[in-house]
Amino acid sequence: MEIIGWILVIVLFLVGLAGAVYPILPGALAIYAAFFVYGFFISFEPFGWIFWTLQTLIVVVLFVADYAVNAWGVKRFGGSRASVIGSTIGVLIGPFVIPAFGLILGPFIGAVVGELTAGSNVERSVKVGIGSVVGLFSSIVVKIALQVIMIVLFALWLIF
Repeated sequence: MEIIGWILVIVLFLVGLAGAVYPILPGALAIYAAFFVYGFFISFEPFGWIFWTLQTLIVVVLFVADYAVNAWGVKRFGGSRASVIGSTIGVLIGPFVIPAFGLILGPFIGAVVGELTAGSNVERSVKVGIGSVVGLFSSIVVKIALQVIMIVLFALWLIF
């Protein structure tokens, strides 16, 4: 059972890290679920309230940062609320509509359409679209860093 538990933990960690790049995957929740899998298959003993509090706080920060950093990119380049919403929609549906390039084109197109809807000109809308891509990549970096911290904390809790 222990081997099955470790295989599931590692798969969930990989799915979680992939979720930082591909927003359809559960990301931080997969990593968080790996801790429960470890507990059910191996032992909850190493994890106390400090571990669970830290991990839960990181997950909350990840959810807030995911939206905030992406919105920051749009706002930083002069985007409106409509372009933030368009970019968010683009992140979610872009990979399905345009499989190879949807992760980049989705938020870009969504932000441009949102900004045009808000009444901006094409030049400003394209600038905001670029900001959405900058925000997306910044968000990915933040998510990967925080998810790696989650995994490292897990490993440290097992070692010490």
